[in-house]
Amino acid sequence: MATRRAFIRPRPAGCPARRRGKLPPTLATPSAPSEPRNVLGGRLEPCSLQPRTGFFRNGCCDTGPDDVGAHVVCARMTQEFLEFSRSRGNDLVTPVPEFGFPGLKPGDRWCLCVARWKEALDAGVAPPVALRSTHEAALAVVALEDLTKRALDLQ
Repeated sequence: MATRRAFIRPRPAGCPARRRGKLPPTLATPSAPSEPRNVLGGRLEPCSLQPRTGFFRNGCCDTGPDDVGAHVVCARMTQEFLEFSRSRGNDLVTPVPEFGFPGLKPGDRWCLCVARWKEALDAGVAPPVALRSTHEAALAVVALEDLTKRALDLQ
């Protein structure tokens, strides 16, 4: 008699779960990590491993209390945005080897500070966004509608 195998759908690769902060044990335990969510309400997907991005340099636009800049918007760099960012004092093009920063070029994906992305949006130079890789924390600063208008992954 042949055995039946249940089809188990592999879990989509996502960003590593982060431990919850100081919550009561009923809400968070060491075995109950908090899974980061994207702006669409799903599991946060990686933004880029080449170059390795994110505040935690894990490839994801995850955030935490130490991430004062809220590096939560996964965007594909454009020449226009890189020039805009440099004009605002944030040079993303020049490599900084001592910090493991390779420098960015158009086409690279990178976790941007949500305030910088909003500033670029207001100036008409916001780079396209990967919604599934953009952390839900971005919604505290920008509207989902604005992100969706610049979406890479809704086509």
